[in-house]
Amino acid sequence: MQASQDAAARAKLQAALAALPAVARAIGEDAAQREVRRELPFDGFALFRESGLAVLRFPVEWGGLGGSLEDLFNVIATLGAHESNVAHALRIHYDLTEQLLLSPRSVFNDTQIERVQKGAIFGGASTELGTSRPGEIGTKLVRDGQHFRVTGKKYYSTGTAFSDYARINVQDQSDEKVSIVIPVSREGVQVLDDWDGMGQRMTASGSLVLDNVQVFSHEIATRGYTSLAGRHGSAVRQLHLVTVAAGIVRNIVEDARRYVTQYGRPVLHSPAPSARADGFVQQVVGDLAAHSLSIDALVAQNARTLDRSANAIYSGAVNAEERVLEGALATAKTQLVVSKLALYAGERLFEIGGASATSRAHNFDRHWRNLRTIFSHNPLLHKARVIGDYELNGITTHLTEGRVF
Repeated sequence: MQASQDAAARAKLQAALAALPAVARAIGEDAAQREVRRELPFDGFALFRESGLAVLRFPVEWGGLGGSLEDLFNVIATLGAHESNVAHALRIHYDLTEQLLLSPRSVFNDTQIERVQKGAIFGGASTELGTSRPGEIGTKLVRDGQHFRVTGKKYYSTGTAFSDYARINVQDQSDEKVSIVIPVSREGVQVLDDWDGMGQRMTASGSLVLDNVQVFSHEIATRGYTSLAGRHGSAVRQLHLVTVAAGIVRNIVEDARRYVTQYGRPVLHSPAPSARADGFVQQVVGDLAAHSLSIDALVAQNARTLDRSANAIYSGAVNAEERVLEGALATAKTQLVVSKLALYAGERLFEIGGASATSRAHNFDRHWRNLRTIFSHNPLLHKARVIGDYELNGITTHLTEGRVF
């Protein structure tokens, strides 16, 4: 009986993953021109909801698909290869499901689990503009009878416009950092499309305005950055960004192939009869394809490392601390290397053609803009220094804080 149930669960997971390429293609239809027109991908999110992949990481007994992190990052890369904004905008949702999977059960967590089981998508926001440093929070809960009110303005509310619930970091009355989870539709909540970054323009990463919003006591939870689950989650969030970049580089290769075969012309002095027969064009496309393969391999290896971290936490293994540190180091190293490979690919793409390749009709510059925006999320020079400090001196301070790393 158990064997048949396990087989059915595996079959359900494999069916969802097998359907993914078609879903991703549908989500990415006309994506390049929608980026030019700045049309937020609400239709894409509707298609994603129908895919059932929102519960990918939940165990089968929770009504999920029981997928691994390697499965998850395959999903993100596949989506990113067609519509990087949708892939990116799912970051908070998958961070939350990972935390629910690995954190102790509680009334608060069970509420969120039930919401995800019913098909809810989560967004949210943490950062605020105007503070002395990123990560500082001025938005504070104010007592209102048995419950609370909150007023403030958050930023980088990635994906919240497409979501049902928002996880928002605020300060409690004791100036401790806590998270609240509230419906996006609640009175006083407003999501603004004022994200003005040059890349990832349709992730809805702008402001989240809270105007005297009611927050019930049961909607508040402490944020465990330094717990094993919190530290693991930090690495998962970082690899999510890297995996979106992996998808973008896949898209670069596809755009190069399409341009050369459909629009390309050999340069004036080329002896080749067509662009696709030109040795230099072939070399560029081969270079791009090799970079994409290398990035995919790094992401997959990193995902397997994080799977070991997650499994150790979930099972209460004695080596969980070691596994979580391995995950943080692997993710930081992967991010450093992939940033170089991916940004090179975004620039190298233009070697496939002349000035015609810069036409807005193709919108090829979106790839470099999107990659540069993704890799500006965290200071890569600081990340390299932290890795070096660990390699030389065994220092783990920033690797164990559960925030950037």
